[in-house]
Amino acid sequence: MVVADLHVHTTRSDGTLSLDEVPPAAKQAGVEVVAVTDHDRLQPTLDGPVTERDGVTLLHGIELRVETETQRLDLLGYGVDPTDELRAECERIQRNRRERGARIIERVEDRLSVSLPVEPRDGLGRPHIARAIAEASEYTFQSAFNELIGDDCPCYVPREVPSFERGCAVLSDACGLVGLAHPFRYPDTAAALSRCDSLNAVERWYPYGRAVDASLVDDAIERYDLVPTGGSDAHGETLGNTGLDTTAWNRVETALNV
Repeated sequence: MVVADLHVHTTRSDGTLSLDEVPPAAKQAGVEVVAVTDHDRLQPTLDGPVTERDGVTLLHGIELRVETETQRLDLLGYGVDPTDELRAECERIQRNRRERGARIIERVEDRLSVSLPVEPRDGLGRPHIARAIAEASEYTFQSAFNELIGDDCPCYVPREVPSFERGCAVLSDACGLVGLAHPFRYPDTAAALSRCDSLNAVERWYPYGRAVDASLVDDAIERYDLVPTGGSDAHGETLGNTGLDTTAWNRVETALNV
């Protein structure tokens, strides 16, 4: 039984739930603990690394994309106590997100001769732009990604992300645990898992929607003495599709020491 969903997004990035809507959604799913892990953004209304709202434990988290020599990875920070350095890094990333979003919007509008109902802002991601494309044209959300704004598509603009080393440094100073997110979503899973020698956690449970060789993650957990985490990566209203049982959450809670 899932009691802790440690990978959830809100309207601070590309999720559909506001922070206030997370506890009711968690209760609906029977989930007792939720890590709010928005992309490259902190939650200013959470007043500590761990808080309780309406009977649900909220863990302040963040998902930070970083660059390695061969691929981009996502790091999950849990139990955030924001430092000035992390705040500054998040603001730099958001500034780039606004600039990148404006360029993608301009390219799409020029290509389709439409006006998109979306504006550059903090937290703007390609899912927001894809929804706007679907609203303003004959493209669907998915076809907008596949044909217009996905990687290597005509309206795609890459965004700047910190190096793996920089990401690890700012997260380690501010978080109780720092782990690798969804290892099987990267082109080279083995190379991604090898980076766990600099981390203290890894996302062991995740809804890939396909069969994966979880023994590779289990081997990394043993080799690098990692804390296994997990979550649904929820962007919608349903939480707890994947996550931790009581025993696994107790291990995370002990490691967080908050």
